[in-house]
Amino acid sequence: MKELRITSNQRNQMIDITDEVQQLVKEEKINDGYLIVYVPHTTAGITINEGADPDVQQDIIDTLDKLIPENASYHHSEGNSDAHIKASLLGSSVTVLVTEGKLVLGTWQHIFFYEGDGPRHRTVYISLHQSR
Repeated sequence: MKELRITSNQRNQMIDITDEVQQLVKEEKINDGYLIVYVPHTTAGITINEGADPDVQQDIIDTLDKLIPENASYHHSEGNSDAHIKASLLGSSVTVLVTEGKLVLGTWQHIFFYEGDGPRHRTVYISLHQSR
């Protein structure tokens, strides 16, 4: 298992980690197999979506904020209930196939870490598996 250290600088932010994940595949010499990208934080998530146009990431953040506003009447007293809910919707992991040493992603797909309660220092775990 490998770790990526992520530093967010906004409360809500999507950070493209595709290149870092691809670099781990190269370093670990995974030719064919799969990997799991996992976030062990309750106010952060992981997702795959379009990486070519940054407006898509902003649209996702804006829509999540409209659906789940920061200042609603939540029971949780820490002031970050919205981040918990957003992270639950996005999920805490993705699985990505690897073929010929490359992540199997669609033309526009990238892997994103979602920060819902930043700025913070976070850890993302990558479990790499080589096919036999």
